Amino acid sequence: MSAELVQKACDGDRNAFGALVEAHYGFIHSVAWRWCGTELDAEDIVQEVCIRLGRSIRTFRGQSAFRTWLYTLTLNVVRDHQRQSARRRRNEDRIANDPIFFAHLPSEEDDRGDWLWAAVRRLPEKQRDAMLLVHSEGLSHAAAAEILGCSENTVSWHLHEARKRLKDLLKKEAV
Repeated sequence: MSAELVQKACDGDRNAFGALVEAHYGFIHSVAWRWCGTELDAEDIVQEVCIRLGRSIRTFRGQSAFRTWLYTLTLNVVRDHQRQSARRRRNEDRIANDPIFFAHLPSEEDDRGDWLWAAVRRLPEKQRDAMLLVHSEGLSHAAAAEILGCSENTVSWHLHEARKRLKDLLKKEAV
């Protein structure tokens, strides 16, 4: 990989940036796959690396080899992805182990999260948004209220109503 191509990409040359991504795509994918172990996660990570690369290519100063810099960027995205996945699993477990839902969810661990989030996506918009912000994203009621443009009490009410509706949905699905 020529230093000239890297420099052109750093200077904003879109064609050079495209060539740089194309030249390193396999490297990024193989690093992502080795760290996460699944094709789907590796593809998600590669996409995010390409987005971040586009945002940060101009900060590359050549103090290390471009590939070393790219490796660091890729590992940062992998770590972020792993943290997000762990947070999502914790939140799914928190909901799935709620006594309201526990008896109605599938016994297979992998199926629980998929089934639960499919049911959440079927909720009315405000209930769904509150559930996703608080339980999937891990936000506080106050932060969710700010995003939704309502009070914390309203978020709490939407969550309460969502739990009741989910309980009914999950009972019907389990039958």
